[in-house]
Amino acid sequence: MKKIGVLLVDDHAVVRQGLCALLAAEGDIEVVGEAENGRQAVILAQKHPPDVVVMDVAMPLMNGLEATRQILKSVPTTKVLVLTSYGDDECVDQLVEAGAIGFLIKQTAANDLLKGIREVHNGNSFFSPPIAKRLRDRHRQAFDSGQVGRKTSELTSREAEVLQLIAEGFSNKQIAGELTISIKTVEKHRQQVMNKLNLHDVASLTRYAISKGMVERSVPKIA
Repeated sequence: MKKIGVLLVDDHAVVRQGLCALLAAEGDIEVVGEAENGRQAVILAQKHPPDVVVMDVAMPLMNGLEATRQILKSVPTTKVLVLTSYGDDECVDQLVEAGAIGFLIKQTAANDLLKGIREVHNGNSFFSPPIAKRLRDRHRQAFDSGQVGRKTSELTSREAEVLQLIAEGFSNKQIAGELTISIKTVEKHRQQVMNKLNLHDVASLTRYAISKGMVERSVPKIA
């Protein structure tokens, strides 16, 4: 029987080690790769497509939301199971919209992770019980009230990358080098981000990125 190939994506080595130990005991699952940030995850997934990606959200250089978008765009057969400390409604909505079909909260994932990996591999959605209940309640309320959710302004993939790097304290020159684009292009993306979010200084952009789980609260390097 072919094992389920899993790519683990988390910026904390101790978390990846724990997950590896847990999965190693399962006869039908094998870890085929590890990544410490979203950008590394995208590269690994493209080189050696996994069956399932277990994806953290807040990571340096590229967060889990953007990594999910890019992986599923280039490797649509892969399934993404989010494993994160961030479980607010907006975070869940964004990851689901990006294509993730499973969402587990780290604090309650011990009993659900193995089942979650197997379920998403089979093409089924799988959510931590508290999140599943919230989703059901929200859908029921929206149906009862006849309300249709209004989508906020969406950033493009490149704009989201630029926003994360701004929040992590990178200068325009550093962002240009990191993304291999010109400084002028960085400035253009930066302005588009500010216009779409109606936020016009680095501090506000950083607070926004932190509030959306794009970066850890301890990451920004700006004094």
